Amino acid sequence: MPTPHYGQPRYRVIADHLRRRIESGVIPPGSLLPAESMLASEFRASRGTIRQAVAALRESGLVTTEHGRGTYTNVGSYEYAPDRSAELQTRQRDVAADAELADLFDIEVGAVLIERQSVTRKGKIVETVIKAYRLPPTSEGN
Repeated sequence: MPTPHYGQPRYRVIADHLRRRIESGVIPPGSLLPAESMLASEFRASRGTIRQAVAALRESGLVTTEHGRGTYTNVGSYEYAPDRSAELQTRQRDVAADAELADLFDIEVGAVLIERQSVTRKGKIVETVIKAYRLPPTSEGN
């Protein structure tokens, strides 16, 4: 992303670009941000600069970082639906991994995952349903 930043710190330019992706739904609520190395490659920046950008997003409440797991967009911390009259409802629950999820997470079928479901409604009409899954936090190192 070789664009001029006109005196603005590089990490701030990157944070603003990621913020636009999150707010527009390109990176959906509850989903994992790309790895630092991928972002560093995409933006042609050092990992330290990427860490500063992610820290800025964390300070603004758009993302949460879990040690050893990655950085997730926060569900409900921004208006995901383009239509401001739409209502966003979220819920989180533990679910058993089916065969597909177990394969994706490299865990056993039936292992516990955390499911975040976001439902956007306009009146009584459901516009979108987004489900995101992640491993539960471990007691190791916490």
